Amino acid sequence: MARVCQVTGRKPVVGHKVSFSNKKKLRRFLPNLQTKRFFLAEEDRWITLKLSTDAIRTINKNGLLTTVNALRARGITV
Repeated sequence: MARVCQVTGRKPVVGHKVSFSNKKKLRRFLPNLQTKRFFLAEEDRWITLKLSTDAIRTINKNGLLTTVNALRARGITV
């Protein structure tokens, strides 16, 4: 699970690369993933997550503890 966001579950998708002559060739569109460290104050430790930029905005909006609890409810180890 190398290129998957831990919060949103975004993965690479497949689409066409279209040349000037309109030949279509398959290619992969990779999500914009960032490795980010957060300090979880309630547990007094640092956690490292591989997140899409959309997931970073979600954590800023909902809070880190809420997001971590939702991940643990889904069975993802944090």
